[in-house]
Amino acid sequence: MKIDNRQRLLAILAIAIVGLFVLDRIVVTPLTESWKTRSATLAQLRKSIEQGNLLIQRESHTRQRWNEVRKSTLPIIASQAEKELLAAFEKWSSESRVSVSSVRPQWKKGASDDYSVLECRVDAAGALPVLAKFLYSIETSPMAVRTESIELTARDNNGEQIALGLLISAIRLAPVDAK
Repeated sequence: MKIDNRQRLLAILAIAIVGLFVLDRIVVTPLTESWKTRSATLAQLRKSIEQGNLLIQRESHTRQRWNEVRKSTLPIIASQAEKELLAAFEKWSSESRVSVSSVRPQWKKGASDDYSVLECRVDAAGALPVLAKFLYSIETSPMAVRTESIELTARDNNGEQIALGLLISAIRLAPVDAK
Protein backbone atom coordinates (compact mmCIF):
# COMPACT_ATOMS: atom_id res chain seq x y z
CA MET A 1 0.00 0.00 0.00
CA LYS A 2 1.31 3.38 -0.95
CA ILE A 3 1.63 6.27 1.44
CA ASP A 4 -0.85 8.40 -0.55
CA ASN A 5 -3.46 5.67 -0.32
CA ARG A 6 -2.84 5.28 3.39
CA GLN A 7 -3.19 9.04 3.98
CA ARG A 8 -6.33 9.14 1.91
CA LEU A 9 -7.74 6.19 3.86
CA LEU A 10 -6.86 7.84 7.21
CA ALA A 11 -8.40 11.12 6.05
CA ILE A 12 -11.60 9.33 4.97
CA LEU A 13 -11.72 7.49 8.32
CA ALA A 14 -11.14 10.74 10.23
CA ILE A 15 -13.87 12.51 8.23
CA ALA A 16 -16.22 9.54 8.78
CA ILE A 17 -15.54 9.56 12.54
CA VAL A 18 -16.10 13.34 12.75
CA GLY A 19 -19.25 12.92 10.62
CA LEU A 20 -20.54 10.17 12.92
CA PHE A 21 -19.78 12.36 15.96
CA VAL A 22 -21.65 15.32 14.43
CA LEU A 23 -24.51 13.03 13.38
CA ASP A 24 -24.70 11.72 16.96
CA ARG A 25 -24.72 15.21 18.48
CA ILE A 26 -27.12 16.80 16.00
CA VAL A 27 -29.54 13.99 15.19
CA VAL A 28 -29.34 10.89 17.40
CA THR A 29 -29.01 12.50 20.86
CA PRO A 30 -31.88 15.03 20.39
CA LEU A 31 -34.13 12.31 18.98
CA THR A 32 -33.33 10.02 21.90
CA GLU A 33 -34.07 12.78 24.43
CA SER A 34 -37.29 13.65 22.61
CA TRP A 35 -38.33 9.99 22.67
CA LYS A 36 -37.64 9.73 26.44
CA THR A 37 -39.60 12.92 27.09
CA ARG A 38 -42.56 11.67 25.05
CA SER A 39 -42.46 8.31 26.83
CA ALA A 40 -42.57 10.04 30.22
CA THR A 41 -45.43 12.28 29.07
CA LEU A 42 -47.37 9.27 27.76
CA ALA A 43 -46.85 7.41 31.02
CA GLN A 44 -48.13 10.43 32.97
CA LEU A 45 -51.14 10.78 30.68
CA ARG A 46 -51.95 7.06 31.01
CA LYS A 47 -51.78 7.40 34.79
CA SER A 48 -54.03 10.46 34.66
CA ILE A 49 -56.55 8.63 32.46
CA GLU A 50 -56.53 5.67 34.86
CA GLN A 51 -57.20 7.98 37.82
CA GLY A 52 -59.98 9.68 35.87
CA ASN A 53 -61.58 6.34 35.09
CA LEU A 54 -61.43 5.38 38.77
CA LEU A 55 -63.12 8.69 39.67
CA ILE A 56 -65.83 8.05 37.11
CA GLN A 57 -66.40 4.56 38.53
CA ARG A 58 -66.69 5.99 42.08
CA GLU A 59 -68.87 8.93 41.03
CA SER A 60 -72.16 7.62 42.43
CA HIS A 61 -70.56 6.70 45.77
CA THR A 62 -68.80 10.07 45.97
CA ARG A 63 -71.99 11.98 45.16
CA GLN A 64 -73.96 9.93 47.68
CA ARG A 65 -71.36 10.62 50.39
CA TRP A 66 -71.29 14.35 49.53
CA ASN A 67 -75.09 14.51 49.77
CA GLU A 68 -74.88 12.89 53.22
CA VAL A 69 -72.34 15.52 54.26
CA ARG A 70 -74.56 18.30 52.91
CA LYS A 71 -77.53 16.95 54.87
CA SER A 72 -75.54 16.98 58.12
CA THR A 73 -74.56 20.64 57.82
CA LEU A 74 -76.54 23.54 59.23
CA PRO A 75 -79.49 25.06 57.33
CA ILE A 76 -78.80 27.94 54.95
CA ILE A 77 -80.81 30.53 56.90
CA ALA A 78 -78.72 31.81 59.82
CA SER A 79 -81.54 32.01 62.37
CA GLN A 80 -82.66 28.46 61.60
CA ALA A 81 -79.06 27.26 61.85
CA GLU A 82 -78.65 28.81 65.29
CA LYS A 83 -81.98 27.37 66.46
CA GLU A 84 -80.99 23.92 65.23
CA LEU A 85 -77.62 24.01 67.00
CA LEU A 86 -79.16 25.34 70.23
CA ALA A 87 -81.79 22.59 70.09
CA ALA A 88 -79.01 20.04 69.63
CA PHE A 89 -77.23 21.40 72.71
CA GLU A 90 -80.48 21.16 74.65
CA LYS A 91 -80.89 17.53 73.57
CA TRP A 92 -77.26 16.62 74.38
CA SER A 93 -77.40 18.28 77.80
CA SER A 94 -80.72 16.64 78.74
CA GLU A 95 -79.50 13.19 77.63
CA SER A 96 -76.33 13.48 79.69
CA ARG A 97 -77.79 15.56 82.56
CA VAL A 98 -75.19 18.29 82.19
CA SER A 99 -75.97 21.74 83.52
CA VAL A 100 -75.37 24.15 80.63
CA SER A 101 -75.05 27.73 81.89
CA SER A 102 -74.47 29.51 78.58
CA VAL A 103 -74.21 29.00 74.85
CA ARG A 104 -72.78 31.93 72.89
CA PRO A 105 -72.99 31.49 69.09
CA GLN A 106 -70.92 33.60 66.72
CA TRP A 107 -70.78 33.45 62.92
CA LYS A 108 -67.40 33.32 61.15
CA LYS A 109 -66.96 33.88 57.43
CA GLY A 110 -65.28 31.02 55.57
CA ALA A 111 -62.12 31.39 53.51
CA SER A 112 -64.35 31.41 50.44
CA ASP A 113 -68.01 32.23 49.89
CA ASP A 114 -68.81 28.51 49.71
CA TYR A 115 -69.31 28.13 53.45
CA SER A 116 -69.56 29.84 56.82
CA VAL A 117 -68.93 28.55 60.33
CA LEU A 118 -71.02 28.95 63.46
CA GLU A 119 -68.77 28.87 66.52
CA CYS A 120 -70.37 28.27 69.90
CA ARG A 121 -68.73 28.84 73.25
CA VAL A 122 -70.48 26.59 75.79
CA ASP A 123 -70.10 26.74 79.55
CA ALA A 124 -71.37 23.68 81.42
CA ALA A 125 -70.85 21.90 84.72
CA GLY A 126 -71.26 18.42 86.14
CA ALA A 127 -69.44 15.32 87.33
CA LEU A 128 -66.77 13.81 85.11
CA PRO A 129 -68.89 10.85 83.85
CA VAL A 130 -71.74 13.24 83.00
CA LEU A 131 -69.39 15.56 81.09
CA ALA A 132 -67.85 12.59 79.29
CA LYS A 133 -71.33 11.47 78.16
CA PHE A 134 -72.09 15.02 77.02
CA LEU A 135 -68.90 15.18 74.94
CA TYR A 136 -69.57 11.71 73.54
CA SER A 137 -73.07 12.79 72.48
CA ILE A 138 -71.62 15.77 70.64
CA GLU A 139 -68.92 13.74 68.90
CA THR A 140 -71.26 10.94 67.79
CA SER A 141 -73.96 13.31 66.58
CA PRO A 142 -74.81 13.16 62.87
CA MET A 143 -74.59 16.97 62.82
CA ALA A 144 -71.42 18.32 61.22
CA VAL A 145 -69.79 19.76 64.35
CA ARG A 146 -66.18 19.95 65.35
CA THR A 147 -64.79 20.30 68.85
CA GLU A 148 -62.21 23.09 68.68
CA SER A 149 -61.18 23.24 72.35
CA ILE A 150 -62.07 21.82 75.75
CA GLU A 151 -61.25 23.36 79.13
CA LEU A 152 -61.91 21.44 82.34
CA THR A 153 -61.70 23.16 85.73
CA ALA A 154 -62.48 21.73 89.17
CA ARG A 155 -65.23 23.69 90.98
CA ASP A 156 -64.66 22.13 94.38
CA ASN A 157 -61.69 20.83 96.39
CA ASN A 158 -62.54 17.16 95.77
CA GLY A 159 -62.90 17.54 91.99
CA GLU A 160 -66.41 16.10 92.00
CA GLN A 161 -67.92 19.14 90.28
CA ILE A 162 -66.12 20.15 87.09
CA ALA A 163 -66.67 23.22 84.94
CA LEU A 164 -66.47 22.63 81.20
CA GLY A 165 -65.55 25.32 78.69
CA LEU A 166 -66.17 24.08 75.18
CA LEU A 167 -65.66 25.65 71.78
CA ILE A 168 -67.66 23.96 69.02
CA SER A 169 -67.86 24.87 65.34
CA ALA A 170 -70.53 23.81 62.88
CA ILE A 171 -70.41 24.37 59.15
CA ARG A 172 -73.06 25.87 56.88
CA LEU A 173 -72.56 25.33 53.15
CA ALA A 174 -73.72 27.83 50.55
CA PRO A 175 -76.63 26.77 48.37
CA VAL A 176 -75.61 24.79 45.31
CA ASP A 177 -77.17 27.25 42.83
CA ALA A 178 -75.50 30.28 44.49
CA LYS A 179 -72.28 29.70 42.54
